[in-house]
Amino acid sequence: MEKWVGDIPYIHTLKHGWCYLASVMDLHSKKIVGYSFGRTMTTELIIKALENAYRTQRLGDGVIFHSDLGSQYTSDEFEKVIKQINMTHSFSCKGSPYDNACIESFHAILKKEEVNHVQYIDFKSAELTLFQFIEGWYNRKRIHGSIGYKTPQEMEDVHTCAI
Repeated sequence: MEKWVGDIPYIHTLKHGWCYLASVMDLHSKKIVGYSFGRTMTTELIIKALENAYRTQRLGDGVIFHSDLGSQYTSDEFEKVIKQINMTHSFSCKGSPYDNACIESFHAILKKEEVNHVQYIDFKSAELTLFQFIEGWYNRKRIHGSIGYKTPQEMEDVHTCAI
């Protein structure tokens, strides 16, 4: 059974202020399978990230999607999308950040290895750099001890070939 997790960190830009990255991670491979970057932290932002993951992974039925209790994730609009694509939604316990530790860990890596070293001029430059970090570095080149020192893409490829 596939398990995905999602969350939203803040990313600062000089021209546009705070922007938001909604991320979806596959817990088995640690791959970021979907994401969306926006200037507002809305339900539409997380729906776009989930739909991106759904389209690229071609999964839905039986996937468990886990998130915190943020208003975007508990909205009727998001629940409707979860049901439409036949996923099950689970939530972290109130005040328990450990339930969502894997996606929180990714966001810590993103900030330590990328965001904290750069001042983004505007939304577009941040969006391009985040795309390059996620798709070019994190998913395809950065090895992870928790998955046998493979990259998330290698881990997904091993799993896909085994099916």
